[in-house]
Amino acid sequence: MKTIKQTYINELNIKKSEFICRLIPSTNEKQAKEIIKQISEEFKDATHNCTAYIVEDGEGYDDNGEPSGTAGRPMLNILKKNNLQNITAIVTRYFGGIKLGAGGLVRAYSKSVQNTLETAEIVEMEKYQTVQLIFSYTIIKNVDNEIRNHNLRIIKKEYVEDVKYIIALLDVKLLESIKSKLQNQIRIISLGEKFLEKQ
Repeated sequence: MKTIKQTYINELNIKKSEFICRLIPSTNEKQAKEIIKQISEEFKDATHNCTAYIVEDGEGYDDNGEPSGTAGRPMLNILKKNNLQNITAIVTRYFGGIKLGAGGLVRAYSKSVQNTLETAEIVEMEKYQTVQLIFSYTIIKNVDNEIRNHNLRIIKKEYVEDVKYIIALLDVKLLESIKSKLQNQIRIISLGEKFLEKQ
């Protein structure tokens, strides 16, 4: 899966109208809608805040008062053409007094998103299973060896009463191997799936 590394903003001026595109990483519809709401409120003085998003649990777009099919859908098409996911695009337009016509609007909103993508760092993501390992200080060396041997990713380490690691793995079967090697001296809690940058 490809997505953007961080938020990107780019401005485009066409016939005195200002188009400000924001591309924001987002993982689900709830998050995408919250981002859209926040930006739309922040720039409520704009003529339009048109949007498109593709996330894990769906996709959507909104022309926000522009003629139907001239803004949100073309923006979504650009995201799809670039094979992007987990991304929300918002183009804020300040009308400059010159009408662009339907074709001109489609081109303007498409170009606004495409130009911004050209400034963005695109990253390849993979879906990992994340788990928490809880174990005593006495077996840290053994656990570290197992993690190294299986080439697993450590996301977080915590040294409290027990040692707690959050690790990411592509194959859950590896956990059984770790568990049997450490003869149940380790507690494993599943934390679900998470997209992480490909290594």
